[in-house]
Amino acid sequence: METLEIERLRLRPWRVEDAPFHRRLWAERDPRVPAHRRLTPDGHPTVTELEDWVRRDEHLPTPGLLVVERTDTDEAIGYCGLVPNSVGRPEEPELAYEFLQRSWHHGYATEAAGAVVAQARRIGYGHLASTVREWNTASLRVLEKLGFVDTGEREEDAVHGASLLLRTTL
Repeated sequence: METLEIERLRLRPWRVEDAPFHRRLWAERDPRVPAHRRLTPDGHPTVTELEDWVRRDEHLPTPGLLVVERTDTDEAIGYCGLVPNSVGRPEEPELAYEFLQRSWHHGYATEAAGAVVAQARRIGYGHLASTVREWNTASLRVLEKLGFVDTGEREEDAVHGASLLLRTTL
């Protein structure tokens, strides 16, 4: 697995010892996120379950999801990468990212996602997709900066907010 390094950030493969960090991300998720993407009342996923996820992860589509670290501190602050498309176009990977709240508003998501988009272009992908809840204005701004456009396709959800499909051509 390749590591991507840009000025302030390093994007690297997950390690088993990243599981506690990964669980912190789950714990910080907005309550509007669907329940299956948040910690359950009885504490799942556990650190052990997230360790198992790291061991099983196949890093597909390439480069998969990568841990984002600050290069000046080596602190893990989020993840960014490509996941299988959730909207029916398997040849078009989906860009995904998430950062600890204390790392918001520093440009890290835009920088990390930009590095992943550049890597996807080098790999030879023609398009990328991303799905975002309409209330997540910060993520919508990141995607706009990277050239993603709203396709007008949306999945309505009265409880969690509509999910918007954005796409970019590489």
